[in-house]
Amino acid sequence: MGNKLTISAGLVVLIILAVNLVGNEFHLRFDFTEDKEYTLSPATRDILSHLDDAVTVKAYFSQKVPPDIARTRQDFQDLLVEYSNRSGGNVAYTFVDPSAKEGDDQTAIQAGIQPVTVNVREKDQMTQQRAFLGAQLSYRGKTEVIPFVRPGAAMEYALSTAIKKLSADAKPTVGIASGHAEPPIDELAEVKNSLENLYVVKEVPLTDTTDIPADVKTLVITAPKERFTPVQLQKLDAFLQRDGRIFLGLNSVDANFQTAAGTAVNTGLEEWLKGKGLTVNHDFVVDSKCGAINVQQQMAFGMLQQQVPFPYLPIISKFANHPAVQGLESVSLKFASTMKYEGDSTKKFIPLAFTSEKSGAMEAPQYLNYQKQWTTADFSQQRLVVGGAFQGKLAGQNAARMVIIADGDFAVNGAAQERQRLQPDNLNLLVNSVDWLSDDTGLIALRTKGASSRPIKQMEDSTKSILKYANFLLPVLLAVGYGLFRYQQNKMKRLKWMSQNYEKN
Repeated sequence: MGNKLTISAGLVVLIILAVNLVGNEFHLRFDFTEDKEYTLSPATRDILSHLDDAVTVKAYFSQKVPPDIARTRQDFQDLLVEYSNRSGGNVAYTFVDPSAKEGDDQTAIQAGIQPVTVNVREKDQMTQQRAFLGAQLSYRGKTEVIPFVRPGAAMEYALSTAIKKLSADAKPTVGIASGHAEPPIDELAEVKNSLENLYVVKEVPLTDTTDIPADVKTLVITAPKERFTPVQLQKLDAFLQRDGRIFLGLNSVDANFQTAAGTAVNTGLEEWLKGKGLTVNHDFVVDSKCGAINVQQQMAFGMLQQQVPFPYLPIISKFANHPAVQGLESVSLKFASTMKYEGDSTKKFIPLAFTSEKSGAMEAPQYLNYQKQWTTADFSQQRLVVGGAFQGKLAGQNAARMVIIADGDFAVNGAAQERQRLQPDNLNLLVNSVDWLSDDTGLIALRTKGASSRPIKQMEDSTKSILKYANFLLPVLLAVGYGLFRYQQNKMKRLKWMSQNYEKN
């Protein structure tokens, strides 16, 4: 019996090894990840099916790197295999280790791929080394570079976007509106740089005497401060009627940190939206989940700078299941407002972004008391809407699209001397929205596609305890259970054998 068990166990091990070897050789995979990280999207398959010539990918990846970095190389190679198979061989690739041959590192740098520093543990010591993780793509004499393939990031989005840029005949145009004291285009530096991956980005003055250019697919209006005239609002309606799309980051309130005064803002866009059934209220969202500000406090030894939570800076972490906000985790807003749709059935409003379970709204004007002691009564509301997708017959009989966020400053870097880097999801919110408005290929769904992280430290203590003891006890219980099962089987066989011998006697 023992020999049979050993043989059976050996066969199972051999089968598992054979399956893994075959899968590795032919790149066969089963995708059980939450967002199908290892399955090519319909958007990618569509891009690959329209390639008229071969795309050549030269991947510069260092080999002597820690295991987590090495896995990135393997994942990228597996992805390229999928692209090659799906495109019928129109994606060809080679891998180069820039450290293996003298001069290859300079070739990689000249191609636009900069080395990054990674930590390596050697003999119980942490050292640092240079590593290359990037690729250069070529198609019909044109080149695109993926300078850095970030471990765990959306590889498919970067690769498909680069191929689309190379193979597309023309890019759609995105206009950044000006003329109403909006932040100039250079204060939207990260937005502009990110949009230029897929679009032509240009400034579009909106005045009584100028029309929105015919090549503009989507118009981005962020934080206007001056009033739109009736003629300019008519031009926006005409733009929507000709299948134009609008992203609107609207400040319906404003705050002055010097005087601590919070006031209402009227740009004319509020009435324009209300005529379509959407009301952006002149109120201040307050949220227990919020950012902080520096406040000077008088101490015995002098003034002290201290960070205090400021509920007027809500952190939004609740989003709808919609392409414009897919994969977002945390967006920081500044003096946001609530919105409500009360229109008819010819239009559809989809709430996209919500406050937390402990939030509220305070009508303008307000005194923004930095020293206020907030109580639960101030956060008696939940899931207030601060952003939404608006579509349908917004102007005339043609279907139109808009995305409205009730805060215009969330994606502004600021002037050069005060420029601040955006939080990643602040940038993603605006760019994702423009993608949903402008691009019908479905690439938007790939921007935040990646392996989901489920750290055990974020679990409840009770859940962690259950998992800990289950990991410890389950193998023991299985072994004991199997032993009892085998014991019972052998006992029954002995009883049966003894019974048969007794009957013979």
